[in-house]
Amino acid sequence: MTDGEDAFLQQILEERDRLFRETSKLKSQLASYENFGSERASYEQQLNQKDETIKRLKQQVEMLLRKIWGKSSERYINEDPRQRRLDFEGLDLLPEEKELATSAKEEIEQYKTICVPVKAKNHPVRKPLPESLPREECHIYPDHLDLEKWAELEPEITEVLEREQARWYVRRIIRHKYALKDKSLDVEKQIITAPMPLLPIAKSYAGATLLADISIDKYVNHLPFYRQIQMFEQQGITISPATINGWFQDVADLMRPTYYRLMEMVLSSDYIQSDETTIPIIDNEKHKTVKGYIWMVRAVMRDLVFFHYDHGSRAQKVALHLFKDYQGVIQTDAYAVYDIYENKKGVLPIGCWAHCRRRYEEALKEDKARASYALEQIGLLYDVERRADREKLTFEERADLRSRLSYPIMVAFEKWMVNEYPKVLPKGRIGQAIKYTYGIYHKLTRYHLDGRLKMDNNMAENAVRPIALGRKNWLFCGNHDAAENAAIMYSMLGCCKTSGVNFRDWLVFFLNNIHKYDQDYGKDLAELLPHNFKLQNQN
Repeated sequence: MTDGEDAFLQQILEERDRLFRETSKLKSQLASYENFGSERASYEQQLNQKDETIKRLKQQVEMLLRKIWGKSSERYINEDPRQRRLDFEGLDLLPEEKELATSAKEEIEQYKTICVPVKAKNHPVRKPLPESLPREECHIYPDHLDLEKWAELEPEITEVLEREQARWYVRRIIRHKYALKDKSLDVEKQIITAPMPLLPIAKSYAGATLLADISIDKYVNHLPFYRQIQMFEQQGITISPATINGWFQDVADLMRPTYYRLMEMVLSSDYIQSDETTIPIIDNEKHKTVKGYIWMVRAVMRDLVFFHYDHGSRAQKVALHLFKDYQGVIQTDAYAVYDIYENKKGVLPIGCWAHCRRRYEEALKEDKARASYALEQIGLLYDVERRADREKLTFEERADLRSRLSYPIMVAFEKWMVNEYPKVLPKGRIGQAIKYTYGIYHKLTRYHLDGRLKMDNNMAENAVRPIALGRKNWLFCGNHDAAENAAIMYSMLGCCKTSGVNFRDWLVFFLNNIHKYDQDYGKDLAELLPHNFKLQNQN
């Protein structure tokens, strides 16, 4: 190879190496750009997720602010009357279904216009003081008046409400004794003493009224025991914490058999509502407060209610044990533990429209059009119930009214959900609301077949409200036993409320009479329950 050829070859090799290096560099840059593109896509995805999180958190803040500062009423009326119509984009009804739904809506609206009176504004008026209260008169005469020159007219009377401090007194039980004067008489006893009446707690100086007031202050007025003790000391009475806790434990033990009888009566009814609420418990092993759950079961047609505590558990095993022999209708929210009763023979689960309504209220800020439409349809269903209440319809007449007016609206609402769900974000509030409603729609719509059944579980939620108030005041239960005692006391309090019975009157009656049932096992403890106490006092 000549020098020229060698130089040319060397030049070609150098050019090849240069091109190879440039190619490698370009490939590296291309790979970098590709990585940058994937990284950018990843960053964009993360940003979108964060935007969704921020949006969700804002909605939660707005919802909480509405709960704190907004209107408490769950009834919804759209601000725009043009939105108050049955049609909605995507609604796919058969002509017959649309005609029935439209006719039902028009009749509901017409009834509201004609039959529902406009409420007059309430002007503040001072209510007269109860006539049942005793009156103490204080006469005041003008000073330095010569009565020979003045004739008395009708006096001006002003009533002022006063209150005396709680009165403590000691009830002395004096049992008189008699000795036989003639010792020669052949009798079994030479000395006879009047029998000792049965006290609520044996060998205790606590009377029925004191025990009742301690229990009422704890569970009605929500005063912890230590605050009651402080109040007693201000009135010159000293009671130790151990003593007052022991008294309450004894009262709960006295109630326990009657409580079990109450449970039997509730679970033997054919229509119950169930709900759960939290109750804080001290965990002695962990040395901190833990969240426990207390169950509420209400017999709707009998106005009986009981609370059940099982080591703070909300698990399905508690429901299985509690309702193992139950036969009838059970109305609950959409908590998953109740799903097993969908396939149990003899049990008919039904849903709660109030829970659905709240979800659409929470979605108003996100999707006002769809949420407003849903709230309007649910509102129409409640309008039917208010009409039935106002006209005092029988159960059969209520069921007929529901079939004629409520059922067509429910059919239209179901088809609206099917058509609208694909158009919304599944994780958005409106998507979650539609998914929730449609998932339990078969339970929600069953109520229209039986006039006895309620649209919602609000009666059950009202029954657990005293527990929520108690949480804010006495803060926690000291252990599982204390929580069980609370369940017993709330059960009796709940029955008094549903029966319209004064809790103190009933509790004093119960404590004065419970031991009569210790001596006669043939008596039914149900006679001591508040609704029967009310009947006894009416007769």
